[in-house]
Amino acid sequence: MSQPVTGGVAAVVLDLVRAQRDLGWSVVVVCPPGPLADRALALDVDVRTWRAGRHPGPSVAGEAVRLRRLLREVGADVVHLHSSKAGMVGRLVVRGRRPTLFQPHMWSFQSAGGVVSRAARVWERVAARWTHQLVCVSDDELAAGRAAGVRGSAEVVCNGVDVERFRPGDRAAARTRLGLPDVPTAVCVGRLVAYKGQDQLLAAWPLVRAQVPDARLVLVGDGPMAQRWRAACDDESVLWWGADDAVADFYAAADVVVLPSREEGMALVPLEAMACGRSVVAFDVSGVRQSVGEAGAVLPAGDVAGLAEAVAVRLADPSAADLEGAHGRRRVELLFDRRQVADQVATLVDKVLVGAR
Repeated sequence: MSQPVTGGVAAVVLDLVRAQRDLGWSVVVVCPPGPLADRALALDVDVRTWRAGRHPGPSVAGEAVRLRRLLREVGADVVHLHSSKAGMVGRLVVRGRRPTLFQPHMWSFQSAGGVVSRAARVWERVAARWTHQLVCVSDDELAAGRAAGVRGSAEVVCNGVDVERFRPGDRAAARTRLGLPDVPTAVCVGRLVAYKGQDQLLAAWPLVRAQVPDARLVLVGDGPMAQRWRAACDDESVLWWGADDAVADFYAAADVVVLPSREEGMALVPLEAMACGRSVVAFDVSGVRQSVGEAGAVLPAGDVAGLAEAVAVRLADPSAADLEGAHGRRRVELLFDRRQVADQVATLVDKVLVGAR
């Protein structure tokens, strides 16, 4: 069960669905209409429509009623809840009466502030009693949960990527396919929302251009901040591409991939970029150091000047950046192959089933 239905969370859910179906399990995806449902249906997986918004509010009561009805119809042996909204409504409905796994994909209290953040911390401590298995995508995410007082059985299962779909490709050919000029290119993939931090990259970009005047920045993604950030940017070297599912082409076209996030659980973008043999420059938020390792530069969160310098160095010397990319490819093959992730999750599902007997 998942809400949201786009982005990295949806990609993780689909990978698990494929693997579990291949194991011979009966898998049902419960989610709102959208890309996740469409792609699961294309895999010939049973999808049940759960109408629910992304954020908590007065609608939760109705969402809970609808979910209770759906779960009664499905009669699942195990419920796996993905992300904060599904984790909230799902645990309110199930309340531990059947084996429940919860995977935050970044804690709700990390993406909010003030009263909302404090309330989310209290909720997560309460809901832990209805969680048979907490699944965190990075050591940092688990540490943040423990620091907030979230107790109970927990395991770290890092995100994984499809190393066949994401693989090194020819840079010039990718640029030709996308209609991009053959100039030093930085790529940033992600929803245009505050916590993804593209505004920090935009603030750094003039410093990059001062060192690499012909550099180009490609922003792949859309979101609620798109209009505001675009209106404030008059730099013609920034290409606002919008949402696009063919992200592997953008990684292939890049000299460096940038993750300027303020918060993450463990972002898929660095892993996908590394699988494509591309250097990564990122802020040191949850999961980044664990994923990137020596495959690029990990900078103190919010260090805009440092971000600019790291990006400029790699744009000016793409051969050195490609050595980091090659290291990243080997790292992903060893540690972050989606098949390993699916095996780990399957083991945890078996564990909670045995414990419930």
